[in-house]
Amino acid sequence: ESAYLAVRRGVIDYDRRHGYRGTEGFVNLPTDPGEQEAALDRLFQETADSDNLFPAVVLDASATEVRAVIANGDAATVVGDGLKFASRNMSDKTPAAQRIRRGAVIRLSRDDKGRWAIGQLPQAEAAFLAIAPQDGAILALVGGFDYERNKFNHVTQAQRQPGSAFKPFIYSAALEKGFSPATIVNDAPFFVPGDKAGGEDWEPKNYDGKFDGPMRVRMALAKSKNLVTVRVLQAIGPQYAQDYIARFGFDPKQHPPYLTMGLGAGSTTPLQMAAAYAIFANGGYRVMPYLIARVTDARGNVLSEAKPVTAGEHAERAIDPRNAFVMTTLLRDVIAFGTATRAQVLGRRDLAGKTGTTNENVDAWFCGYNPSMVGVAWIGFDQPKTLGANETGGVAALPIWINFMQRALKGVPEKPLAAPEGLISVRINEA
Repeated sequence: ESAYLAVRRGVIDYDRRHGYRGTEGFVNLPTDPGEQEAALDRLFQETADSDNLFPAVVLDASATEVRAVIANGDAATVVGDGLKFASRNMSDKTPAAQRIRRGAVIRLSRDDKGRWAIGQLPQAEAAFLAIAPQDGAILALVGGFDYERNKFNHVTQAQRQPGSAFKPFIYSAALEKGFSPATIVNDAPFFVPGDKAGGEDWEPKNYDGKFDGPMRVRMALAKSKNLVTVRVLQAIGPQYAQDYIARFGFDPKQHPPYLTMGLGAGSTTPLQMAAAYAIFANGGYRVMPYLIARVTDARGNVLSEAKPVTAGEHAERAIDPRNAFVMTTLLRDVIAFGTATRAQVLGRRDLAGKTGTTNENVDAWFCGYNPSMVGVAWIGFDQPKTLGANETGGVAALPIWINFMQRALKGVPEKPLAAPEGLISVRINEA
């Protein structure tokens, strides 16, 4: 329930940021009550409900009040703040085909106090998945905004570009190659000829268009610096990185060994991303997400039962425990002072994660975890197109993750991060 509500709220909030698109259509309302009722019945049979977004037909509209009827025949009156979202479509100057007037088909939502407001069905889609990193048990799975509208499961079926949410796996590979969080890499312009970029010449940019010069790997990942990531990948070799990501369960064929791989130009599903981040969360073990714990008959006899492998017991080790520990410290800094600082509203110090934003803001992600739970949020359009200016992972996807974790982690005590043997801690003098 928490995941469902978080996805619905995240998509609706995104949709409202981009304004009211207009009415869904119009119906001719006869003056005869019987004929009018028949016309409304035909319309409502063809217009699906979507939880708290009820189809309604306007009976009368003015600049200060809209009276409408919903599918069950109840009357709804919208006034005050409930009109604000669609106020531009209520003026007499609005073209008749877009104006909210008698016969217009609109959507209404109702708040906890029973007040009606004009809304609309979002066009964007989203997905959310939460798993237990110790054994892969799926705790919550929401495959889209509305199952009745779209039965495509975006958690398991949507192959999307992960963008910057893929960077941690490149940095994990770099740690194996001798990099450390204190390694300094130059954040400066970079050019790749087409034969090495997989096609056309490539000149990547940072999201903010700025270059900050030499910086430590820890800061570069926290700030999601693209040019540092590309140089790190160049240093370790794209072929090595492509082989390495198989440890996390990714299909190397979906991530061609070019420098673009470092910025998440391959494709993956939210389910694969959750399983991969679980390896960081559980100290380096590979677990397989599973949905059904057991099946019993009417008498309680167990007909089928999952036998998951558990981190630290039978699970295969994917990466060195020191690597997993260091990566978690890096990903905690993404929340502490990087691109996901708004997650600090949860008031916890055991959260780690990474935002993900693809070119032109087509896909937005947040993949985050604490020792007891991994959560992955994604938002985008089924037919890929931009989400709009500034709709990054931290703006569009992270709020879904936060809204879920506020309920899911309530009462769960913080667990200190214990360093494995074989690590040394060195204070860096930034001056």
